[in-house]
Amino acid sequence: MDDHAASVWAVDALGALAHETRLAVFRALVKAGPQGMIAGAIADHCGVPPSTMSHHLASLERAGLVQSERESRLIHYRADYDGMRRLLTFLMQDCCGGAPEMCSDLMAGLTCEPLTRG
Repeated sequence: MDDHAASVWAVDALGALAHETRLAVFRALVKAGPQGMIAGAIADHCGVPPSTMSHHLASLERAGLVQSERESRLIHYRADYDGMRRLLTFLMQDCCGGAPEMCSDLMAGLTCEPLTRG
């Protein structure tokens, strides 16, 4: 992918995340891990009506940040970790003006706590 196409894609992905509900959905799916969540559980978790949630999930899916899979009558959603890596790589590419040690502790600030569903 050339620089222009990567920039266009990154703007779309960041635009999808630039909404409080979609950001909460994406973070919930990242926390849920590879097993993901069904659409109704995501709506309950975020306190959003299912009809509104489907719009947000579709926006995240179009941006390449979420994947869906139909399981009978349910739609199961997962964070698209490849899409997330692609966005983070785009944002961090050529980081730190040639001094990568400035970013070496970036991952140290992350914690992996399980999603509490309720």
